[in-house]
Amino acid sequence: MTIALIDSQTALYGVIGDPVGHSKSPVMMNRAFAETGVNGAYMAFHIAPARLGDFILGVRAMGVRGVNVTIPHKQEVIPFLDAIDASAEAIGAVNTIVNREGHLTGYNTDGIGYVRSLKEEAVPTLAGKTILLLGAGGAARGIVHALVREQPARIVISNRTPDKARALAAAYEDQAELLPISQSELSRWCGEADVIINTTSIGMYPLVDALPMDPDWLRPGTVVSDLIYNPLKTALLKEAEAKGCISHFGLGMFIYQGAYAFEYWTGKPAPAAAMRESVLAALGQA
Repeated sequence: MTIALIDSQTALYGVIGDPVGHSKSPVMMNRAFAETGVNGAYMAFHIAPARLGDFILGVRAMGVRGVNVTIPHKQEVIPFLDAIDASAEAIGAVNTIVNREGHLTGYNTDGIGYVRSLKEEAVPTLAGKTILLLGAGGAARGIVHALVREQPARIVISNRTPDKARALAAAYEDQAELLPISQSELSRWCGEADVIINTTSIGMYPLVDALPMDPDWLRPGTVVSDLIYNPLKTALLKEAEAKGCISHFGLGMFIYQGAYAFEYWTGKPAPAAAMRESVLAALGQA
């Protein structure tokens, strides 16, 4: 791997969030640039909500080529852009901005990144599967948007606020069978699902012992997936493995959403293996 020096031709990229100091995106993306010979530099920018519009003006003024967007800006950034693609519009959130000579377009790569990871690492085909989603927030919406294209038998949605589960199901009811359920029905569907996906933050560092569901409800052989990647193996996944389930880690979603962003920016295939290696090293797991 050759590390390129920053010069007068270096293109600037970055990630914005509040907070953003924990982000592993700079490690991952700068490794991707180095691996592919792209003369780019990627930084993390801590942008408070009140300064979001100022930042986008700066993107235009300085010619920043691309930006990743994380919490809490994924929805709020949309009015500042010139266009958003169909997936971002349907999901209602943007996680990637591409600057094409001053024209800013927003994309959402979360869902497609997750499904690519799930199929490559745990379950090659989702067609005909019963998929249970835990949570109905922004992450769940992006994943549902990608999942309905895989022709599952049904997508079951459980959320502590039932209205959110019903709203998410209604948004895609013309594309697949979506079933919002109450908390009292969760144990039954845990036993019937082929794939269970935790889209909530329950179990994320530092509250690493928290569980989004009772692991005694799990059936051996079920694929249990967690979007969380810090810790790499959550309490849910540890319990799932103990019950004879197949575990799927959240790191793949992070890698592939970044890989798609890299490809939108550069037109080059993303070096996903090197990107994964860099994040694992940053997490102390190499």
